[in-house]
Amino acid sequence: MAGIYIHIPFCKQACYYCDFHFSTSLKYKDDMLDAIIREITLQKNYLLGDSIETIYFGGGTPSLLDAGDINRIIDTLGQHHSISSDSEITLEANPDDLDQQKVQALRSTAVNRFSIGIQSFYDEDLFWMNRAHRSAEAEASVKRAQDAGFENITVDLIFGYPLLTDTKWKHNMDTVFALQVPHVSAYSMTVEPQTALASFIKKKVYAPLNEQQSAEQFLKLADAMQVKGFEHYEISNYAKPGHYSKHNTNYWRGVKYLGLGPSAHSFNGEARQWNIANNAKYISAINNNEIPAETEVLSEKDRLNEYVMTSLRTMWGLDLNHLETIAVGAKTERLKPATEFLEKEWITQKDSKLVLTREGQLYADTIAAELFF
Repeated sequence: MAGIYIHIPFCKQACYYCDFHFSTSLKYKDDMLDAIIREITLQKNYLLGDSIETIYFGGGTPSLLDAGDINRIIDTLGQHHSISSDSEITLEANPDDLDQQKVQALRSTAVNRFSIGIQSFYDEDLFWMNRAHRSAEAEASVKRAQDAGFENITVDLIFGYPLLTDTKWKHNMDTVFALQVPHVSAYSMTVEPQTALASFIKKKVYAPLNEQQSAEQFLKLADAMQVKGFEHYEISNYAKPGHYSKHNTNYWRGVKYLGLGPSAHSFNGEARQWNIANNAKYISAINNNEIPAETEVLSEKDRLNEYVMTSLRTMWGLDLNHLETIAVGAKTERLKPATEFLEKEWITQKDSKLVLTREGQLYADTIAAELFF
């Protein structure tokens, strides 16, 4: 089994915190779609015939595409790959794109899961982030999708920024619960270099972020999700039983995937490759039947460290026995540095599995770095 990711590099406007690759000009949208279609053919052998279990339209803002664009991409994928009959096909969407006409049109596509970027139900917060939608549109978009028959929906929230008081955070969580969506992704606000947010904080236009606030709001969310019956299956992701994101779960479990479009990453089990993050250069190369990508063959150490990093983020944890399948002796070698975190109760061990505790999740990156080979 394998997955396919399609990067749609266009947005109506730039969110102040975002450092993903995108353009706010739609001038070359048709040329880009033609190039992605061509890349599907050029990359048709990358996954060596593995069945496709998941397709994910990310970005950027894939909901800027119309139903015809989406059908064209999926139809082309079907010409070159075996797509499972029960495949998960996700479309990332902004609330302002999901009006009634658009939602109904998407019913004519194979898309069966929405990832809706709500972030907050407060207009002042959305303005602070420079989001294109408003809070009323956020709630309405989810309800419209549900009314149209889309049941597999996830929404995104952001916490840990100066405007978000604990009272507002509780309201955001309660609103999501009231919408009865089966999956929630929640991310701590981060300041990425070269973003408007970084510039605003540097110039003291915006207040700096507070790590303590972020940690406390993370813990409040985890507690509330547990009460509502959600499983905290990955540090930033919560799902009702049976509603995990298959696509993202496969990333964390090391399943192969093909990335299409500018800046998209791919993994074939032995190497990673990533396309150039430049729309014009991507289109030009593809039109010359070239894949504008760099490739890195993973060493044994790389594969060990990637497994440590991704597995620790999940509720299934790091399986020490699996390390042995990558390198003999790796299990014993990792037990020693793990002892400190077991004593601090940041990690628990059950049989061969090391799993982060609630408190340990706050230090996931630090713990992973200490367990690297």
